Amino acid sequence: MSARSADVVICGAGIAGIAAAYHLAVRRGVRGVVLVDERSPLSLTSDKSMECYRNWWPGPGDDMVALMTRSIDLLEELARESGNAFRLNRRGYLFATADPAQVSLFVERAREAATRGVGPARIHTGAGSDYRPAPADGFADQPAGVDVITEPALVRRHFPYLADDTLAVLHARRCGWFSAQQLGMYLLERAREHGVQFLEGRVERIDTTGGRVRGVRVSARGEDVTMATPRFVNAAGPFVGRVGRLLGVDLPVFCERHTKVAFNDVLRAVPRSAPLTIWTDPVRLAWTDEERAELAASAEHKRLVEEFPGGVHGRPEGAGESPVVLLIWTYDVAPVEPTFPIDVDASYGEICLRGMSRMMPALAPYLTRLPRVFIDGGYYTKTRENRLLAGPLPLEGAYVLGALSGYGQMSSNGAADLLADHITGRALPAYAPAFLLSRYDDPAYETLLAGWGDSGQL
Repeated sequence: MSARSADVVICGAGIAGIAAAYHLAVRRGVRGVVLVDERSPLSLTSDKSMECYRNWWPGPGDDMVALMTRSIDLLEELARESGNAFRLNRRGYLFATADPAQVSLFVERAREAATRGVGPARIHTGAGSDYRPAPADGFADQPAGVDVITEPALVRRHFPYLADDTLAVLHARRCGWFSAQQLGMYLLERAREHGVQFLEGRVERIDTTGGRVRGVRVSARGEDVTMATPRFVNAAGPFVGRVGRLLGVDLPVFCERHTKVAFNDVLRAVPRSAPLTIWTDPVRLAWTDEERAELAASAEHKRLVEEFPGGVHGRPEGAGESPVVLLIWTYDVAPVEPTFPIDVDASYGEICLRGMSRMMPALAPYLTRLPRVFIDGGYYTKTRENRLLAGPLPLEGAYVLGALSGYGQMSSNGAADLLADHITGRALPAYAPAFLLSRYDDPAYETLLAGWGDSGQL
C-alpha cells in the first residue's frame, strides 16, 4: 500500500470532474488536485452526449437560466482562448409544431422566457419580418433571445425541409453545439499544466473519522493507494449515488437510459446548415395497414402503433461534407440502475427515423430500406425536478457535483465554477442556493416541488 496526499480529490473524470479540476486549478489557483477514475477520462457517459447547449430553460424562477448563462459565457471565453478548438456554434434550437394550440403557446413561452433572462422575444407574423437566420459556424455577433415565426409561409421560406403542415417555429438563439470531446480534452490539458494529476483507480473507501473528510483509499491497478485529503468531490456521473453512500449521504438521484442514433444521411434530407430541430407534437409512427395490424397483434411490439410523446430531435454532425446526422428521442423515462455496457433497444434507430420523418418528410425514403445506424448510449442522472447538485454535503470537506442529467456538457463549466466558489470560500452567485442538496430541507421548496411543471428535459 502506498500513501499520498492531496488538497482536493475528485472522484470521476467525466466532463463534470474535469471541469471541476480545471476551475479549481486553473482559475482558482488550487494546488494538489487529484482526479480519480477507474476508466480513461471522458469515456463513460461524457462521450455519449448530443453535445448541445442552450440558455432556453423553464422556471420556476430564473436560476437555471442564470447558471446556464454563466456556463455559456465560460464556453465562449474558452472558445476565444483556444481559437475555437471545440467548434462552438450558435445555430440555435428550432422547435416546430403543426398543432394550432401550440402556436399561441410558442408566443407565450417566448415572452415568459424573456422575463427570466433568456433574451428578447421577437414575434414574426408576416412578409415584413426581419428574422435573421443563424449562420452554420461561429458564435460571435449573433442575436440572443427567441424568434417565433407564426406565419406558415414564412416558416416554409426559411425552413423548407419541415413538413408542409408546420404552422409555427420557435427559434431559441443562444443555443447550439460543439465538440464535447475536444472541450473536455482542452480543459484536462490546461488542468494538467497547472498541476492536476490523474489516478486511474476505483474509490473504495472514504475516511470520515470525526465527522469530516480525512482521506480516500483507491484501488489502482491491484495496489491500494491511500490519500490524505481534507476535501473530496463526488463527481461520479451515473455512480454519484453509490459514491455518496461511501460518505454516508443518500443523494436524491436516479438514472434514465439515454441513447442516440447516428447514420449517414446520403440523401441529404437534413440540411447541413440546420439548427438542432425538435418536433414538439406527439407522433404516431407511419406504418402500412398490414404492418400496423401485425404490430398491434404482438404484445412485444404493439407499443409501436401507440402515440409517442413529442420531442424527437436531431441535427447534422461534423464539418465540411460530413453526411452524419444525429437523432434522439427520450420517450423511455423509466428509472433504471446504471450498468455498462448499456442495454440498447435494437428498434430505437428505426423508431427515431420514423418519428423524425414526421417533421422532415425527406427522411421518409429511408423507411423502405433502413440505413445502417450506430446506437450509442449512457444515462441521464437526475434529481426529481431535473436540477443539478453543486455544493457542500452535510459532512465537512465533502462536496457534490452531480445530477447533470442530459445537460452535462453545457452546464459543466457553470456548475464547476459554482462548486469552485464553494470550495475556495469565494462570494457565491445569487443562484447558488438553487443547486444545494440542502434545498430539500426547506418546506417551502418541498411545496414548490409538489406542483413542479416542465423540468426542461428534451
